Amino acid sequence: MKRHLISAADLTRDDAVLILDTAEEMARVADRPIKKLPTLRGRTVVNLFFEDSTRTRISFEAAAKRLSADVINFSAKGSSVSKGESLKDTALTLEAMGADAVVIRHHASGAPYRLANSGWIDGAVVNAGDGTHEHPTQALLDAFTMRRRLVGRDAGLGKDLSGRRITIVGDVLHSRVARSNVHLLTTLGAEVTLVAPPTLVPVGVDTWPCEVSYDLDAVLPKSDAVMMLRVQRERMNAAFFPTEREYSRRYGLDGDRMAKMPEHAIVMHPGPMNRGMEITAQVADSDRCTAVEQVANGVSTRMAVLYLLLGGSEPAVGTNNARTEESK
Repeated sequence: MKRHLISAADLTRDDAVLILDTAEEMARVADRPIKKLPTLRGRTVVNLFFEDSTRTRISFEAAAKRLSADVINFSAKGSSVSKGESLKDTALTLEAMGADAVVIRHHASGAPYRLANSGWIDGAVVNAGDGTHEHPTQALLDAFTMRRRLVGRDAGLGKDLSGRRITIVGDVLHSRVARSNVHLLTTLGAEVTLVAPPTLVPVGVDTWPCEVSYDLDAVLPKSDAVMMLRVQRERMNAAFFPTEREYSRRYGLDGDRMAKMPEHAIVMHPGPMNRGMEITAQVADSDRCTAVEQVANGVSTRMAVLYLLLGGSEPAVGTNNARTEESK
């Protein structure tokens, strides 16, 4: 593992499989009566969030606490940032407090990279989403969920997603989740197809390691997993499609479309969902939808990331030492 996790593109196949295998070990910890490991005792993890978030912030907080780390939650609202404090001064403050890792979500693309390479802090930096750029831990938890469902919980250990066909549908233009998933899933050997209205396909997508289609119905029958993206109204500054009904008719996933998918195929969504727009309630509440599973898997995956960045490079979380110390 490298020192920071800024982009999914920075991960090699071996890096990604190590994280997924470690996450599998962490998931087993969640099945125990005491869901804590002493691995990061005495370490401090700061959640530095400049954007509103529920799932990601709570997920990182739960992950750090289950590893026995001390957690500081920093929200831009109600802080000195709202008074005009710069990212540099905030970082220097965190460094003075002894932060071992900073989990940062920022509205500006590139802010985590700047923080990691500025020399302002010595701790590890984890990108929890920056602008419309990337969200690497979301891609990792998505890959973890796919591997569990499509390969198997135990059968998947040490394996990637070679030969699997993944379809990502919707607002690709504004989606950091889509960008990170394209990089990571391709690294893991999967074939990725983006499906979106032409207005929501980024410029330069032809350089991405994936296919692009504008016809959802044509792609569904050969997909092992279909990931529906949220339409990000808050980032839209123009009319990217005529009406919500038109978008839903062309690119929404309903029961009839889900029936065209192979029997083993799963439906994914990074959340929060716009029910009735990109996904119907029937699909969202079906057994094939992994949205709630992804939230649970997010804690295990982020535990794995924090453990590998701060604790060590071995995937064996369930070692004798860890168990012995835990039982004291």
